Amino acid sequence: MSNKQKITEEQLKTIKDQQAKLQAAFIDIGFIESKKHEALHIQGQAAEALEATKKELEEEYGQVNIDLSDGSYTVVEKEEAPRGELEKA
Repeated sequence: MSNKQKITEEQLKTIKDQQAKLQAAFIDIGFIESKKHEALHIQGQAAEALEATKKELEEEYGQVNIDLSDGSYTVVEKEEAPRGELEKA
């Protein structure tokens, strides 16, 4: 003979609902983390492609600032060190 005691039906329903919400949150977090991983991978690939394109453009045009609205560019002027600083070295 068993002396099983039980919580109320309302308490059981409450705890089951809470457990279901927690489980759903874990599933959502897993999905979000998966999407985050995918987005970081895409971001890394885009950054690598951008750097490769910048290198190609620099080889063709030298150091330039490009206006992304129209494709025009200006050459980056190399700054010369002041004469006093050259003499100190």
